[in-house]
Amino acid sequence: MVQLVASSPLLVSGLAESEGSALSARDVYEQHGNFVWRSLQHLGVRSADLEDLGQEVFVTVHRKLETFDGRSKLTTWLFGICLNLVLRHRRRAYLRLEFLHAEPPERIDPSTPEVRYEEEEARLRLSQLLAKLSPERRATFVLFEIEGVSCEEIAELTSVPVGTVYSRLHLARKQVAATAARLRRSGRWEDVT
Repeated sequence: MVQLVASSPLLVSGLAESEGSALSARDVYEQHGNFVWRSLQHLGVRSADLEDLGQEVFVTVHRKLETFDGRSKLTTWLFGICLNLVLRHRRRAYLRLEFLHAEPPERIDPSTPEVRYEEEEARLRLSQLLAKLSPERRATFVLFEIEGVSCEEIAELTSVPVGTVYSRLHLARKQVAATAARLRRSGRWEDVT
């Protein structure tokens, strides 16, 4: 992944284990690097662009950590940075249609080939479903269903009313279910038990 050179630690209340403890950009990277990587993948960033966007996220964190006031969880703030960078990346028109082909992280104790195959299949199925969602619905769905963020936090993060979050979530769930049903009927996706 990305090597981050952190400057002097910044005091951010409510973030570290004890009140008033210093949290540096390096600490954020070490504690939440995997979350950022996973979030970028769920937002549809191509494998070829993951490292660059991951680095951009932590450069932004390095610059803006002192502005984080602790009103939301740090992961919510990080996801917002990821979302904004992904949307900006897409507006640059690098690629109009992106498919996620996540590479599984290296494992110390690899499981059986069958389990690894099933995990990869599940990742590909998820990417097929998420690829069909608009960026707004995709972000809402990922935050709520995968990362477990509350609708109120999603509303704050995306600067929309809570009702809009519920609406996007409902429509995303409906679209995911319809896409999964269509893929199953077409035979391009076996039933998942």
